[in-house]
Amino acid sequence: MYQTKQKITLDFTKNHSIAELLGDRDKLIRLIENEYDVDIFVLGNDIEVKGKNKNVQKVIKLLNELTLQINLGQKMDIQKVSDSIKILEEKSVVKPHEIFSDFIIVNSGKKIKPRTEGQKHYMESIRDNTIIFGIGPAGTGKTYLALAMAVGALIKNDVARIILVKPVVEAGEKLGFLPGDIYDKINPYLRPLYDALYEMLDIETFQHYMDIGVIEVVPLAYMRGRTLNDSFIILDEAQNASPEQMKMFLTRLGFNSKIVITGDITQIDLPAEKKSGLIQVREILKDIPGIKFVYLTSKDVVRHSLVQKIVDAYKLYEESHRLEMQNNKIKKLSEEI
Repeated sequence: MYQTKQKITLDFTKNHSIAELLGDRDKLIRLIENEYDVDIFVLGNDIEVKGKNKNVQKVIKLLNELTLQINLGQKMDIQKVSDSIKILEEKSVVKPHEIFSDFIIVNSGKKIKPRTEGQKHYMESIRDNTIIFGIGPAGTGKTYLALAMAVGALIKNDVARIILVKPVVEAGEKLGFLPGDIYDKINPYLRPLYDALYEMLDIETFQHYMDIGVIEVVPLAYMRGRTLNDSFIILDEAQNASPEQMKMFLTRLGFNSKIVITGDITQIDLPAEKKSGLIQVREILKDIPGIKFVYLTSKDVVRHSLVQKIVDAYKLYEESHRLEMQNNKIKKLSEEI
């Protein structure tokens, strides 16, 4: 495609300037140049973009979007620019500045924001429903955003406590042979939850809330017989809950409480003969008002860019393997006939 160049004038409000768009030592503009293989020249608020016509048009669209974000007071950094590029390339219905305008303020004063259209939809679903299922691959923010919503609700006194629940799937060594009490035994399974809460609350506040019961961490098997009122309850790694455990857990819901259930149905650790309650529950509860199923995909992966490629590669392999097994079964039946 032929080379072209286009000049635009960016309009910043009086409180902002093009320096925010350029970044320290022009690193943000350099990022855009490398991403789209264009040359960008800056003179005052005038910017000239030179490169292949298609790429130039994309960069112009991106620069206008980033300028709008700056004028809205949204912080500009490498992550924000990279996320904006990803959202625009995927042609999301919701614009980047609309996604980034949603946020939760946690105890540290930090703003936790969605980074994809799917994550924004997930957060909105948590606000608007009583029971929410967040289903998707690793790295999509299922648990992290649910924890952030829980901490936000606790800070605003919308709930009195946070209950974190996780199935414990024994692998190799039986829990009974591990040293310590039940919490010492399951602590390795709960470490990802602790790490996120340390970030949102700081270690001292988290430990204080644990000591007085405002935050409670419970193995799924210990939930039987309880009714949880005024609570934000999160069941993590729900793909490892049996159908019986899933039913038991869902019926713990009390008044003024919210349940978020997260899981990845491609990473089930249950024995082969056991069914996943997360897979079964989708058919049972799919049409009940107040219950929402949100499906996140590889597009919502916000870890290293390779994680998205890994997720897609495994999905392609599994689909190919499943098709091969079906064909082999058909071939075998044909031979028997």
